[in-house]
Amino acid sequence: MDIGRVGVWHPAVGKAPAEQARQAAARIEALGYGTVWVNEGLGSKEPFAVSAVVLAATERIAVGTGIANLWARDATTMAAAGATLADAYPGRFLLGIGVSHAPLVSRRGHDYGKPLTTMRTYLEAMDEAARSLPEPESPRILAALRPKMLELSRDLAAGAHTYFVPPEHTAQARQILGPDRLLIPEQAVVIESDPARAREIARAHMAYYLGLPNYLNNLRTLGFTDADFADGGSDRLADTIVAWGDTDAIAKRVRAHLDAGADQVAIQPLSPRSPDLADALTQLTRLAPVLGL
Repeated sequence: MDIGRVGVWHPAVGKAPAEQARQAAARIEALGYGTVWVNEGLGSKEPFAVSAVVLAATERIAVGTGIANLWARDATTMAAAGATLADAYPGRFLLGIGVSHAPLVSRRGHDYGKPLTTMRTYLEAMDEAARSLPEPESPRILAALRPKMLELSRDLAAGAHTYFVPPEHTAQARQILGPDRLLIPEQAVVIESDPARAREIARAHMAYYLGLPNYLNNLRTLGFTDADFADGGSDRLADTIVAWGDTDAIAKRVRAHLDAGADQVAIQPLSPRSPDLADALTQLTRLAPVLGL
């Protein structure tokens, strides 16, 4: 599967009207990006249905779920959905699976339990279900941050999709995954050279994630403290999570992830009105030449 060195992760793809999603995906493909990532979050449409819409509207670009929540469907349904798209669009669909976060899982009426055990049991059930499904299966990667889930991504999946992480985390993840597993970090970006404005946009983006313990615990292992999480996030945290500046500055951050061991960097363009798909496409157009697409 050719996923390219730079992909696009943007929540508006899964929220926009279908025709807008089709047009955006076609534009992203024309610009040379390798993958469109479809998330499953609050207010998003069903990610496999959106993936099918995007795949049908494009010719070569890969599409991945980033991520499909295992609490939203049982293991048999997840395996069948991945196999359906892999069969319909050979070599173009990548199945990203995650355990989500306790507050979101409780809203679905589930007990979050132990994420690692839950994921392992789920993957084993997927493998059992896959034995009765027609070929081909889609490659699967796991949403992972901490070492144990990264190890599971290495042992029972094709790799890991990381989120809200700097290149330092990418280097650590590569060490755990080894050389032959996929590593695809997300990187939020905004073309904005005014520090105050850029950090304002960064803090608006970070606000939701700073309320989720999984991300905070991971950031603590990278040297951040509660002081960095207070009052919307410190300048240091904002500058770490969001790459901002001119196009060259953003390209430098993307290269840092690639140099640290990423196979692809999934960039998420932010805007003052985020999520703003039109503004995202404008930024992606400006970034494409400096990213070597």
